[in-house]
Amino acid sequence: MVKITEKLLLERGSPKTSKLEEIKTLNLSRAGLKHQDLPVKLLSRLQALEKWDLSGNRLQEFPRNLRLPRLLHLDLSDNQMEDVTTLEVLSSLEELKMEDNLYITVSDNYKLMVLLPHLKMYNGKDMTSTANHLRYVYTQNLRTRIIAVWERNFSLPDPVTADKMAALEEDFVSTACQQVKFGPSSVSDFTKWKVEIMAREYLHALTEPKEETASEDLTDAKENCEVTTPSKRKRTASVMDAAIRLTPRKRVRSELPASTADDSPRKSSRQTSSIRLSPIQRDRKTPRSASKLKQAREDRAQARQGEAVGAKDVRTKEPQTNVDVLLGVKNCSNTQPVSLKPAHVLQCHSKGDSLEDFSTQLWACAFQPLPDSTGGGGGSRLVATCGGDSLCFIDCETGMVMKKYKVPEEEFFSLAWSTVLMSRGGGASAQHCSILAAGGKRGLVKLIHPRNNVAYGEFRASRKALSVLRFNHHSGNFLFTGSYDNKIVMWDIGGVDSQYNFKVVQLLVLESSATPLHLCLPPTSPGTHLLAACEEGLLCYDTRLGSNTSMKRSKELEITFPIYKKEDKDHKYHTIDGLSFLTDDIIASKNVLHGSIYLWSWTRTRAKRPGSSKTVGAVVLAELQWANTEIPYLALNTCPGQAYIACGDDRGRLWTYHITELQKDSFQAGRPIEPTQVLEWPGPVRKGGGQVEGPSINSLAMDPDLHYLVALSDKNMVMVWKREESL
Repeated sequence: MVKITEKLLLERGSPKTSKLEEIKTLNLSRAGLKHQDLPVKLLSRLQALEKWDLSGNRLQEFPRNLRLPRLLHLDLSDNQMEDVTTLEVLSSLEELKMEDNLYITVSDNYKLMVLLPHLKMYNGKDMTSTANHLRYVYTQNLRTRIIAVWERNFSLPDPVTADKMAALEEDFVSTACQQVKFGPSSVSDFTKWKVEIMAREYLHALTEPKEETASEDLTDAKENCEVTTPSKRKRTASVMDAAIRLTPRKRVRSELPASTADDSPRKSSRQTSSIRLSPIQRDRKTPRSASKLKQAREDRAQARQGEAVGAKDVRTKEPQTNVDVLLGVKNCSNTQPVSLKPAHVLQCHSKGDSLEDFSTQLWACAFQPLPDSTGGGGGSRLVATCGGDSLCFIDCETGMVMKKYKVPEEEFFSLAWSTVLMSRGGGASAQHCSILAAGGKRGLVKLIHPRNNVAYGEFRASRKALSVLRFNHHSGNFLFTGSYDNKIVMWDIGGVDSQYNFKVVQLLVLESSATPLHLCLPPTSPGTHLLAACEEGLLCYDTRLGSNTSMKRSKELEITFPIYKKEDKDHKYHTIDGLSFLTDDIIASKNVLHGSIYLWSWTRTRAKRPGSSKTVGAVVLAELQWANTEIPYLALNTCPGQAYIACGDDRGRLWTYHITELQKDSFQAGRPIEPTQVLEWPGPVRKGGGQVEGPSINSLAMDPDLHYLVALSDKNMVMVWKREESL
């Protein structure tokens, strides 16, 4: 047996250093160690340790008090492990190897999946889907049965005393363990262990003060397994002609062949009966009511004036605090606005690759995230775009379409990037890979691994068209889909193996009264809440898993805005067609028909919520001056690293805002902040024809360092703007 000393740890650790606190990888394999040979006090100094090889020893359990907050990979293969519950202290663990431990059973494997909330790879295989099924779906089924046992046979004593409660607890737990049967017999030990824990928790919850649940219990777990299909913004159907098609959000163009207002989540809302995608048309009606547009211009002027007053009122109450929050926007060293110039114009989504196609609407774009491991590959210059029946992957530096993916009869409305684990087999460690999810009018989510040119799977998320997709940036296997049946569904898509096998599990169904257009997750707590910008308002949902709340939920909260005070029967401002976090706290959002963009505080808005009220007014920090247009669904986006906001209009222009301390006077005075720069439409020339007039900019994206800005139009054009480096 090797004795563990500081000198030994420094010798066997890497990188080579003189401090235990800096070691990231440690190899103590085949050292004849038992658990009592692991000195907790000494090993606790390994606070940066990420990978630990303890294979080939004689460990029967893991030290219960050894907490290593950054440990991601642990190899305990070829040991004598018996008590796997001692591993619970390793809450950050993502990969665990336990092969060749004679006493480990199937139930022990299941216990590990529940005890280690971030575990993704087990014995070289991706098990995120199985683990999440156990953590949420399986657990919910057990909870339902435990509650039934209580309601049939037990009640709280009167009066409640410690002795009576102790006796009741033992009786209830024993009865629950005997009566609750679920799952195969091979995991009966796991089921009994889990039931005992949950029964005690349930009884304690009955006698302890209850926290207000964030969502309403609407259905039992069985209903969670049914996938309801989103109903895209059907509104357009009532306003538009039958000829109007499914394009996601934009205005109605009669020539759109493959999409009807019902089908395309966002398009339909913009579309009006006779409005087309031709370059300059800006009098398209919003899907909800064509009548709005009659007086939109007058109302907009009135609304902006009234809203400025409302926003000013908010600032006068807490002017200094608002200013302080906004001054904290800038975290990057660049305090000067960037200069962007047109670099490329692409027409890569044409029907039949026709150069005469100026009708296909382009709906969403996003930059590929940089790889987690190597940091190479130039990921930030590759952007994915969707529109019509195709997805394109464009190198922004060269302006070349690197890959193209087409699906006949599909019309793509949304896409989202994520990073998941790919197991490689043969004992090799799993590697991170970037995948793209895309969906549209058919209600199917396509999963693509662009690097290997593989469209490896699909699953039905809804029987209606999909309006929006969003991954959880902390848990890359969690995907949210919004659809035109007014539902948002949370899925666990797991990882993939070397043969691209994958498994999808439905985790939550969030119900709305209208079509979701944009989804946002708080940067610092993406696992707790979801913000949904919908056709009829901005809704907040509790998305915490594993709690005693239903897996089918309604809104926790609706956030309202000052412009709502200017609504009347002909003019509605509830449609939120732009939503994005600028910082961990500040959100930029935009209301249809309102010529401004709001900046407001997420944390202060939540703190302002009165009691258990279902509505709260946004704590507006500032307004940004924007275009006067009736055209809906012109989405904004943010670049937090550079403190930039950008939004296109219906004339092909890009309004950009560099939010710095320079706007201090405007914040305090309550005046709308003027854009830092308005980039005019560059006016590309058609081959053999005239100049293309400015289209509507449906969507845009910026890479994290703002080297590139990509804008998508309603005329089948992708515009790439490139940053000019200052001399």
